This record gives sequence, structure tokens and C-alpha cells, in this order.
Amino acid sequence: MNILVVNAGSSSIKYQLFNMDEEKSLAKGMVSRIGMSGAIVTHKPFDRKEVKVSGEILDHIVAIGYVISILLSTNHGVIKDKSEINAVGHRVVHGGERFTQSILIDADVLSEIRNLIDIAPLHNPHNVRGIQACQKTLPGIPQVAVFDTAFHHQMPPMAYIYGIPYVMYKDYGIRRYGFHGTSHYYVSHRAAEMLGKPIDKLKIVTCHLGNGASIAAVKDGVSIDTSMGFTPLEGLLMGTRSGDIDPAIPLWIMGREELSLNEANTLLNKHSGLMGISGVSSDMRDIIDASGKGNTNANLALDIYCYRLKKYIGSYAAAMGGLDAVVFTAGVGENSSVVRQMTCDGLEFLGVELNQAKNQEAIGKEMIISSDNAKIKVLAIPTNEELVIARDTKEIVDKIGQK
Repeated sequence: MNILVVNAGSSSIKYQLFNMDEEKSLAKGMVSRIGMSGAIVTHKPFDRKEVKVSGEILDHIVAIGYVISILLSTNHGVIKDKSEINAVGHRVVHGGERFTQSILIDADVLSEIRNLIDIAPLHNPHNVRGIQACQKTLPGIPQVAVFDTAFHHQMPPMAYIYGIPYVMYKDYGIRRYGFHGTSHYYVSHRAAEMLGKPIDKLKIVTCHLGNGASIAAVKDGVSIDTSMGFTPLEGLLMGTRSGDIDPAIPLWIMGREELSLNEANTLLNKHSGLMGISGVSSDMRDIIDASGKGNTNANLALDIYCYRLKKYIGSYAAAMGGLDAVVFTAGVGENSSVVRQMTCDGLEFLGVELNQAKNQEAIGKEMIISSDNAKIKVLAIPTNEELVIARDTKEIVDKIGQK
């Protein structure tokens, strides 16, 4: 079975085609600058060099058309006919309270995903466009929605209810939802495999550190708490997002600076975080480089980033009543030995102790980077959200075939 995984953004579509009989990636790539001049498809077949194709890509439907064309291409393709694509799995960021697991997309499901745009305006509209584009380009092929929020749906009410009038939760669904669920699921299960222990016997803190960043407490295979909340703005300091702040701050700034709701939203989501503090960049590589050259604001941003990580790890160890492993993943977590070192420094009282050589070596590699005799294991694990989406899609399509 071949499954196309699609992750649609506002002006981009990431894709990957899997042969699920072998769980092998046949090709992957990205369509960027959709609706803009200089649109490009970057495509990498598993056994050939990366290629780039430019074109006039006006919308997501045209973009998906380009993806199918290059997958079928004589020189760069990996299939001969689009009928060889048996299903499409879509990353959908917000599933609200209704979607607690992956689901086959029909008209009702698509309508419900649209209804959630209210609480996920930065993500769900683009996910919907990706679904509609695939429905038009690949009619009749099963489409499956896999939700970022689903892995966190078993959190207890004490972890997801906010300290505001309860009627706001009942009327508007204002609660902690959490995100990056497919990543937290994948790396926690992979950590259990690497440690040779059953997932339902482990207490793991997973740190997904990219431009967006979140941390989860995974106890016995279940996410019992996570740092992102009603939206992906809460929690850790991120590339351009503020993370945790006093909720009165945006109200005060809006009054003082006479900002509109949209302007305040942009301030917190696009101009804060590492970028806002350092004034240098939202990219951790640039922050570390500037810090090493004596930039005090970049150094402060790095300190805050790792300090907040450390605090969350400690609090989640308390929430779970212990800790067996800490996992670092995503762009920063997989590639920054500096961030891993600074975060783990001071956690020795818990039993965290890094192997310095292994930490330095683990750049984009799957490794246990703690000392052999450390009580708590620390792991660097490249995430594979696309594989989780493909697996869920296959499971649902297989069930359809059995009916």
C-alpha cells in the first residue's frame, strides 16, 4: 500500500510518499511560495538526487497537481500511475474535543474541521485547503485526518481546565489541547524500544524543540500534561512566540500601545520569543553563534530558553511521580548539543547525567546520550511525524477494506 502524507501550510505543502508494506519512504519534498512569484517544488526520490522545479503555482490545488506530476515523472518519479497512491494522510493541527483519534474524512468531518478554524485560525484553514486539493486531484481515494491534538486527549481535567469561569469551557471549549502530538507519540514509543522496556511502564518527558516548541509528560504511554494549551502560543519560549507570560501583559500593552486584537496576536506570535529577546534571529543556530560572540541579548535568550525547559522537565517529573527518560527531538532538540547540555545541567539531583562525547556526536542521530550509569536516560531521537500519519492512515484504510 502506498500512502501520500500531506502537511499543508498557508504558502507551502510538505509531502512524503510511503510504501507501507516495507514502511519505506519512496520520495519526499515540499512545494514552497504557493500563490507567490518564484514558487518551487523541491523533490527528493529515495534513490536519487534532490531536484527543484519552479512554476506558477497559484493555489493548493495546483500545488498538489505538481506533486502528483513529479511523483509520476519519468526522470524523478517513483510511481507510474496515480492509481498507485492508495490513500492520503493529512496532518490537521487542531481536532478540538471531537476528534480524539485519526479519522476517515467525509463531508461531516471536513465541516467539523472548518468549524475549528475559530480556535486554530493560523493552521486549520490551510489544512482544509490541502484536503480539498487532494480530493479534487485524487478523487475517490480515501483521505484520512491525523490530528496534532489527539495524543493529548487523555489528559485529566486538572491538567487541561484553566482557572477561568467553567462556563467558558462549556460554551467555547476553552481548555488545554496540546499540539505536536504525532511527534510526542513517535519519540516516546521509540524511546521505549531503544531502552528495551514496555511503554506502559515508563515515565518519559518528551521535548519537541523546533521553531514551535512543546514538552509533554508521557506516563505509561499516555500524555498526562503538555506545555502548549488552547493554542500553540502557551508554554516554552519559541522562535517567535512568547510562551508563558502573565495574561495581564497583552492587555496592558494593548492599552499603552493602542494595539488591535490582530496586532497583539501578531506581537505575541511573530515578534516575540528568541527573536524578540535577542533581536538577532528566531533560529537557534544564529542565537548560539551570536551568544558565542558576546551578544548579551542572544545569550539571555539562550539562557531563558533552556531555563524554561529545565523547569518544565522538573515539574513534569513531579506530576508523574518520577522520571525514567528525557527525549530531545525536532530541529533544535535533534541538532543542538548546546541546548541539551544547558538544559540538563542542574538536573543531576534527579539522576540526569550526560555523556559529553555522545551528546556532541548526536547531531541528527538516534542515540542514548546519557552516561551508562545514569539513573535517568537522555535520548536524542529524530522525529518522524509523517510515518505516524502514514501508519494511522493505513490502519484506517485497512479497516475499510475489511468491512
